[in-house]
Amino acid sequence: MFRHLTTACIALILTAVSAWAEERGPVTNLPLPRYVSMKAAEGNVRRGPSLSHRIDWVYKRRDMPLEVTAEYGHWRRVRDRDGAGGWVHYSLLSGVRTAIVETDMLALYQSPDTNSKVNARLEMGVVGRLGECGLDWCEMTTGGHRGWAQKSALWGVAPDELRD
Repeated sequence: MFRHLTTACIALILTAVSAWAEERGPVTNLPLPRYVSMKAAEGNVRRGPSLSHRIDWVYKRRDMPLEVTAEYGHWRRVRDRDGAGGWVHYSLLSGVRTAIVETDMLALYQSPDTNSKVNARLEMGVVGRLGECGLDWCEMTTGGHRGWAQKSALWGVAPDELRD
């Protein structure tokens, strides 16, 4: 009996993990959660998914990376790197991927290797366009500089995410 109970528990856990890993938005059928960026220079963040809901604050940074955690009609529930979030109209968002630097003076290397030439150093809070990502490195473009940054120093890309 214990063996059957253990097997049942393992099956239940695997089913739950599988369902979580494959969660899709009911509107777009895109993965949830997923990263996007602000298309607009300014966007209202609301308490709920409609114009009648109160505006809690306004995002004022074009290209800022955001994480979509839910969908409802033309609205997307997002959160920023500080964990703050709310509902934003989909027209204010872009699928263009960006990331924000989480450590000060982050080295942007010529290749994904700490022994390669440093092309630039990025201040904390700099936003750049995200390119290819491997297990530990992501290619970034910002302020006329292009290079490779350590993925662990970026917000806007999942730790296990790979990008071509």
